[in-house]
Amino acid sequence: MMPTQTSPTVVFDVGNVLLRWDPRLLYRELIPDPAKLDWFMRNVCTAAWNIEQDRGRSWEEAVALLVSAHPEWTREIKAFDERWHETVPGVIEDNVALLAELKAKGEKVYAITNFSREKWAECLIRFPFLQSFDGAIVSAHEGLIKPDIAIYRTLLERYALNAPDCIFIDDSHKNIEAARAIGMQAVHFVEPLDLRAELRGLGALL
Repeated sequence: MMPTQTSPTVVFDVGNVLLRWDPRLLYRELIPDPAKLDWFMRNVCTAAWNIEQDRGRSWEEAVALLVSAHPEWTREIKAFDERWHETVPGVIEDNVALLAELKAKGEKVYAITNFSREKWAECLIRFPFLQSFDGAIVSAHEGLIKPDIAIYRTLLERYALNAPDCIFIDDSHKNIEAARAIGMQAVHFVEPLDLRAELRGLGALL
């Protein structure tokens, strides 16, 4: 009897792999001047500030911190929290279909995502497919953020996975490099990459 072919375990990032996310979708409306918008994103609601919510800081604390430092931008700072869902216009349809197909075939599918506690809870309601993972490592729940190797190790240990048997998909090159450093296969997803073809090339049964 021929041995049964086994498929690698697919591990998804969420932001800009399954859900579209771009804060500028909100802020282009609030700050129409492109130069002022660029300054605001570099100096007020920065990536470094936002990542701390992904690490576990509450949005209430984060907003209060920035409003104290930049009171002239109070409306815009509060909007990042209060109108956050406007930064997520929808799903990346082909990739969500791939996730559903893997699940329908009986494959176990996982996620490692940098996400704040509050917004993850809201997205589980807004996008029910996010509840279909067999396990999800959410940065704010762990106090760890990609590309820290420890967050990948948490997934492997918690769900008894072997790194070489996993394919990790992420839109960040640094996060891909970290996954490869721990021994995972990895796909750097940037549209219009054909993710289905990439996964097939790595042995996924699609």
